[in-house]
Amino acid sequence: MYLGRVGQSSKIEIENLFHQQFNKQPDLQYFKANHQCKQISNSSSNTHSIMRKYVAEFIGTFWLVLGGCGSAALSAAFPEVGIGLLGVSFAFGLTVLTIAYSLGHISGAHLNPAVSIGLWAGGRFSTKDLLPYITAQIFGGILAATVLYVIVTGNGSAIGDFAANGYGAHSPGKYDEASALVTELVMTFMFLIVILGATDKAASPGFAGMAIGLALTLIHLISIPVTNTSVNPARSISQAIFVGGWAMEQLWLFIVAPIAGALVAGYLYKFLSKNN
Repeated sequence: MYLGRVGQSSKIEIENLFHQQFNKQPDLQYFKANHQCKQISNSSSNTHSIMRKYVAEFIGTFWLVLGGCGSAALSAAFPEVGIGLLGVSFAFGLTVLTIAYSLGHISGAHLNPAVSIGLWAGGRFSTKDLLPYITAQIFGGILAATVLYVIVTGNGSAIGDFAANGYGAHSPGKYDEASALVTELVMTFMFLIVILGATDKAASPGFAGMAIGLALTLIHLISIPVTNTSVNPARSISQAIFVGGWAMEQLWLFIVAPIAGALVAGYLYKFLSKNN
């Protein structure tokens, strides 16, 4: 009887232990499911964050081309009240200034393939985001040029040079190819030096947008007579597509020179700030 009771007791204990372990399985399954949900949620959140950056670059570049090239095509030579070279220069600077403070916290407000490439060369921008940023910038610029084309032709006018960049016969001051190449390379180089310095952790916070916007204004004041000022391949591509002909033939310079200037500035500032 005693042995029988012991055996029966052991059997009951084993069954209880089995049921306890079995009942724990739903908790384990719940934990796994909850963990998977969190992973999916985090992945979705990361995707949303990434897309926000690209959309911000698209909108920002759209505003730069619409505001800057729009002021040149519509307002620069308007009879009696035209804004002229000074007004166009400030228009480009103001587009960057306004986007820097409105969308800069989302994407960094590059608005320019040369800026993205320069920041990448300076170790301040990731390789995986480089191509998507450039794509968003180019398409943002093209959309702005499309809108501007509709507006400019709305009174029956031809688009003319459409604020496209050019050299030789298509330079506002008839400057040759060498002058254009040096101008675009040096101006983009200095633009990136200002951007990298103003956004450095050691720089005074809160003033980067102002410094960058004013730098772009100054660059236009210097170089509009030479090339109509590019320092931005997306801005040049967008206008050249609509002008065609000579603008497309000369477009290479306004892609190569700004990128070269940005790369030199990025690597040089990386060297200068190494101790910081």
